Amino acid sequence: MRHNTLGGKIFDCANYVFLAVVALGMLLPILYIISGSFATEVELSSRSFFIIPKTFTLNAYEYVFKDNALPRSLLVSVFITVAGTLVNLFFTFTMAYSLSRRQMVGRNFFMNMVVFSMLFSGGIIPTFLVVKSLGLIDSYLSVMLPTAISAFNLIVIKSFFQEIPGELLESARIDGCTDLGVLWRIVLPLSKPVIATFALFYAVGHWNDFFNALIYINDAKKWPMQVLLRQLILLASGSLDMSTMDPTYVKPPDQSIKMAVIVVGTLPILLVYPFLQKHFAKGVLMGAVKG
Repeated sequence: MRHNTLGGKIFDCANYVFLAVVALGMLLPILYIISGSFATEVELSSRSFFIIPKTFTLNAYEYVFKDNALPRSLLVSVFITVAGTLVNLFFTFTMAYSLSRRQMVGRNFFMNMVVFSMLFSGGIIPTFLVVKSLGLIDSYLSVMLPTAISAFNLIVIKSFFQEIPGELLESARIDGCTDLGVLWRIVLPLSKPVIATFALFYAVGHWNDFFNALIYINDAKKWPMQVLLRQLILLASGSLDMSTMDPTYVKPPDQSIKMAVIVVGTLPILLVYPFLQKHFAKGVLMGAVKG
């Protein structure tokens, strides 16, 4: 909103300057990481900050992409992210819709259990024992099912479902829709911003998660990209000096490898976000109007 008074114009200018400074403060570290991933070890150690490297090199990316392990792990990460997000949305939306119906038997009990899970958890060892007893070790389900429902997301989605007029749902039932039909034909089409928002939340969580895969997946061929990138950083930090065996070998700097790993791990999700950004704020606010 623009102001016509002098004070209003000064206020608008101050807002623009403040937002520009905040945006620049967020953009500069990203530019530095991208530039540093293409820089040499000498330049990284001699210059504390730069946007454009003096010497352009691809050594860090050649190290990261030196074999077919990364493309394979990238496909694994994409599969886990897509399949895991679908699992999250299915369980979260069906349970949230059930809890949003006041006529559900035991609704308060189940809602209290959801809130209880936000405050207390079984811990890593009991969770590992449960996953192992179910035979899910080295299975992709081991990184999907334990995190199938986020209690916070469930409560927000439930609040959104409660705002849908009950008369609309009753009219669908009069027309012969079952509860699943009402959810599929009425509720979900009205929930597209919420679906896009929480799909993004869940997808980012699966994409960035490496701890669950590190615990439950022992087969290196099934590692997602985040676990493989972690291993690459550890190997780069403690690897042997290959120059003694290959005089033409140039070891990339550890710092540039870390920056290249950040770029490789962040770029795919950054490419997806613009397609969901228009629904992001709307979806969160729609579900947070009422408690």
